[in-house]
Amino acid sequence: MNIVDLYRRYFDEPSQKVQLYFAPGRVNLIGEHIDYNGGNVFPAALSIGITAAVGKRNDDLIVIKSESFENEVVIDPKEKIEFDQKYGWGNYARGMYKFIENPKKSLNIYLKSNLPDGAGLSSSASLEMIIGYIISSERKNNDDFKKRLSLLGKKVENEFIGVQSGIMDQFSIVFGKKDHGILLDTHSLNYEYVPVFLKNYKLVIINTNKKRELSGSSYNERKYQCEKAFELINSKKDINNLCEASIDDLKYIKDPIIRKRAKHVITEEKRVLESIEVLKKGDLKKFGELLNQSHKSLKEDFEVTGIELDTIVNSSQKQESCIGARMTGAGFGGCAIALVKEDEIENFERNISKEYFEKIGYKPSFYISNINDGVKKLGGDIDG
Repeated sequence: MNIVDLYRRYFDEPSQKVQLYFAPGRVNLIGEHIDYNGGNVFPAALSIGITAAVGKRNDDLIVIKSESFENEVVIDPKEKIEFDQKYGWGNYARGMYKFIENPKKSLNIYLKSNLPDGAGLSSSASLEMIIGYIISSERKNNDDFKKRLSLLGKKVENEFIGVQSGIMDQFSIVFGKKDHGILLDTHSLNYEYVPVFLKNYKLVIINTNKKRELSGSSYNERKYQCEKAFELINSKKDINNLCEASIDDLKYIKDPIIRKRAKHVITEEKRVLESIEVLKKGDLKKFGELLNQSHKSLKEDFEVTGIELDTIVNSSQKQESCIGARMTGAGFGGCAIALVKEDEIENFERNISKEYFEKIGYKPSFYISNINDGVKKLGGDIDG
């Protein structure tokens, strides 16, 4: 059933005018765990994501229903908006309403997603951005509005949900551009669109089907370790963030764990910048090698992969049809990406599934996605 029919059936509005909106998921091509360290990242918006059907109400409430979850979320402008575990996914929507200036009200919102929940494709940030976009009173298609919306989503994560994440997810979901990655300086929020032409290769997203919860993982611990590394280096030389440090600066860190975390951040920053150069030259083979190096660093120095991601990536890298693979997202489960020859994808998926099932005991899922635009309203209003 399409989303308009789902909306009308759920809200019992068989002929109401409905507006449609879309927020993509995102994949980070390279540049992992450096967005909260002031580094450059290279994400892209996907063609899969969250679609919303929106109509008017006769009261002041905002009522949100997702096809993916049983509970309904009701936002009452007269109530005090606070985080409460009982709302589950609805806390992301409630957080956006709490922090956004002069939000709209009197809305019914029905959500339909083809993003796997908890897979590292940023379903939570997609939810924040689509709700924020819908309820913004002064929605504009300019950089200032998009940056404000992105920062509000980050504020929801940091201050409402309690996850000390960076700006990358929200930014890429809002600023996404078809067939382009976004080179984003997370310190200054300066950005550049970089064409991503994969020739006869496709970007294959592989879901481990092991869900992760960032607030319950080691994410915040890694952030603290990076902050400690920055303090130690910054006490010896003047830098603005950890990504400005050099490999030689690791000598200022005695703790072997903190040193490894810093090593990943410093080398990953270099891999991002090198990736931009090789993509501009059309050197996909070298880009694939950089993806492999990134995963190795995330496994050995940052230690955020785990047996599921390592099994998928190792298996992918062994396939002749694959020129590069790595985990993407925060890790601790979630997804990996691989660059695979388009005419070999079926064999690739079969081989990965077999090896993964034999080692892990269940199968992964595969998504073939194009690089797409950011959050937007779809077409005109739909009448009954």
